[in-house]
Amino acid sequence: MDRIVIRSMLKWPGVPSVYGWLALDRRGTWLIKTAADRFEGISNPAVVEFIGRNYSADEEGRWFFQNGPQRVFVLLHYTPWVVRFDAGDRGLVTHTNAAFAPLRAGWIDESGSLLLESDAGIGVVSDRDLPALIDRMTNGDGAPADVLLETVARGGTAECRLLGQRLRLAPIRSADAPTRFGFIARPAPKPGEPEC
Repeated sequence: MDRIVIRSMLKWPGVPSVYGWLALDRRGTWLIKTAADRFEGISNPAVVEFIGRNYSADEEGRWFFQNGPQRVFVLLHYTPWVVRFDAGDRGLVTHTNAAFAPLRAGWIDESGSLLLESDAGIGVVSDRDLPALIDRMTNGDGAPADVLLETVARGGTAECRLLGQRLRLAPIRSADAPTRFGFIARPAPKPGEPEC
């Protein structure tokens, strides 16, 4: 978290939180609510980086952007992290540009989305990067990913190798992800909590 944010939190404690104004889409784009009650992507690189550096979760699994003394809770279109594949030296990175490793396990949902779990938590692989990752996925014998994906699509589990790491793939229903991984996709104020 930025030092200026920490200082402002100490200077102005108790500022009401904001709900319903900031969202994270399935491609890792921050969206802000407009005056017309629609969400539009934030394109300013400095703002995107600032949000990313000050993005965290509370003890209940509600993800937020700490904007100075004010928490701006984030509507998640899927998972708290969106994972991208950097074909260079970095491998897997989050939408905030942090390393996403080591991998623990993977899941494939009913729409074919790939969810990966690392020490950072759970993230959905951006659909733009999914084909490149699938191309790098093999079973222990070097068989291509289509054999693994077919097994998981039928409700089974499969062991695979991805970017030099072994992980288990299993099916998951997208609706079960928040409970399974302990996050709240649509944060709301607690009873009696003031909000902006």
